[in-house]
Amino acid sequence: METTTDIASDFLYLRIAKNFEDQILKNVLRIGDKLPSLRSICRQYEVSQTTAMQAYYHLESKSLIESRPQSGYYVSNSPKRFPMVPQTSKPGHLDNNNLEDIITTVHNHRQENSKIINLSLSAPAPELLPLAKLNKSMINAMRQLPANGTSYEHVQGSERLRRQIARWSHNMEAGLTDGDIVTTAGCINAVAYALTALTQPGDSIIVESPVYFGILRMAKSVGLRVIELPTNPQTGIELEAVKKTLETHKIKLCILVSNFSNPLGSCMPEEHKREMVNLIQKHNIPLIEDDLYGDVYFGANRPKSCKTFDQSGLVLWCGSVSKTLAPGYRVGWIAPGQFKDLVIKQKLYNTVSSATLTQEAVAGFLETGRYENHLRKLRQALHGNSLKFSRAISDYFPESTKVSRPQGGFVLWVEMDKRINTLDLYEKAIRNNISIAPGLMFTLQKQFTNCIRLSFGITWNEEVERSLKILGAIAKSYLPSGA
Repeated sequence: METTTDIASDFLYLRIAKNFEDQILKNVLRIGDKLPSLRSICRQYEVSQTTAMQAYYHLESKSLIESRPQSGYYVSNSPKRFPMVPQTSKPGHLDNNNLEDIITTVHNHRQENSKIINLSLSAPAPELLPLAKLNKSMINAMRQLPANGTSYEHVQGSERLRRQIARWSHNMEAGLTDGDIVTTAGCINAVAYALTALTQPGDSIIVESPVYFGILRMAKSVGLRVIELPTNPQTGIELEAVKKTLETHKIKLCILVSNFSNPLGSCMPEEHKREMVNLIQKHNIPLIEDDLYGDVYFGANRPKSCKTFDQSGLVLWCGSVSKTLAPGYRVGWIAPGQFKDLVIKQKLYNTVSSATLTQEAVAGFLETGRYENHLRKLRQALHGNSLKFSRAISDYFPESTKVSRPQGGFVLWVEMDKRINTLDLYEKAIRNNISIAPGLMFTLQKQFTNCIRLSFGITWNEEVERSLKILGAIAKSYLPSGA
């Protein structure tokens, strides 16, 4: 329950943030200027350090300031020069028949050429991962497990890992226990178990638009009818569209990437998640929640999930360490709610068991407390990258370019002039050893032909900035006078 102190604290941090935002707008504070230290803010406004940090986090969320390690906070952008945010999507009815070809082409190009600057892969660079500590955890797992980890694991998965996942889920107030969780080979594998357990060919499902291409491919492969709904780059799927669709169509289930979605980077506000759960409960429709990016937040706290508000067991919460710790370990999980037995059957039919060693290695890493320390460093690096990418796009791309402003995750959604065909842009970029993800990869419809997804999970350096400059120059070449 919200207290008077909480309300006063919220008001104070917003007031402090507004004061600095006004100074940036009026050019009193300019790009590159250093802001007062947190200690100075505490003294000047007579507030706690938590309130001071909330003010700076709020300014960071608007991409107005950035944190520099061991240095402090600096003005990084002015709203006057920052790209506008794309509008809510408006899915139509024309089919995109090239999805599979586009995905295959992008994957093949980046695998065949090691010199490529990979801006198309939504994953952390190896330099951002605690590789030495993971290696140590893997060795310990091999030593401690019976038969050195070569035996089959229980079908539900490592109890040690499930216990750690349940403990970690308390950050989003979901109240899970180890018995609620089934381990999987990554998050997309968890979504696949849920999807095949709950649908039959010909069923209709609701997704965001644009949406991660892996979900689209999976739905097509099992013969589902996919209904893409309007989605806002900041707040996620439009609830009015969900309400109308549930009332007018026979929907089998919904799939949402609730926190820092791929490719938009949107994060459903808490009240939207609560309302979404109310909607599925009203219509008795399951919701598969892909919460792969929830731990990669740039603000003060992890956002809650739809699972937080689930009282009926209709939300199947899916997660993984693939975007935070070890992509190649393929360690994921699902909390299937009332569908646990069905999901376990799917796992038994398809894989029998999860990989014993990698599960145990991740469990050991989580037990040590190193995960949160690693995540803090990862979040800081990614947040800084997102700001650098946004500034570079502002500097080098056509003036009409719009860019999402994610508050977590790995990706930016870039919308350009309608005259820019991003499939053609991709071909020209790859000839310059730059890989991007064309917008058509994220829809089953003929839309987003002028959009791209860029990943900022790569380590920022001069070569990355040069690549963005080249991309911007290619984009400008489509327009009269290169504007």
